[in-house]
Amino acid sequence: MKLTAIALLATLLASCGVFDTMKEGFKHSEDVAAELEKSVGSKPFVGFNWNNGILTNINISFEGIPADKTTAEIAALARTSISQHFKQTPKSLIVSFSLPGTADEGRKAE
Repeated sequence: MKLTAIALLATLLASCGVFDTMKEGFKHSEDVAAELEKSVGSKPFVGFNWNNGILTNINISFEGIPADKTTAEIAALARTSISQHFKQTPKSLIVSFSLPGTADEGRKAE
């Protein structure tokens, strides 16, 4: 009984750390998105992956292509913001742009 209680307590404490890490990660991703919106003019979605406390990748997705910045400029702004907010450099950074399709394009594929 005592061993079970200790195991349960250890599990709860460990999951609090995971929860706090995820909560901080979401806060950092929102901060990066807000900062990029100010500097680029379009708010992106910022996703992230952690593995054993290491930031493995960041995915920044814009809806459309921002008009005033090159991809290289956006990547540089993103790297600076990520380093500032996440306090780590990810192993990989993916910057993407989603473009709307048209109804006619879907019909041509059929």
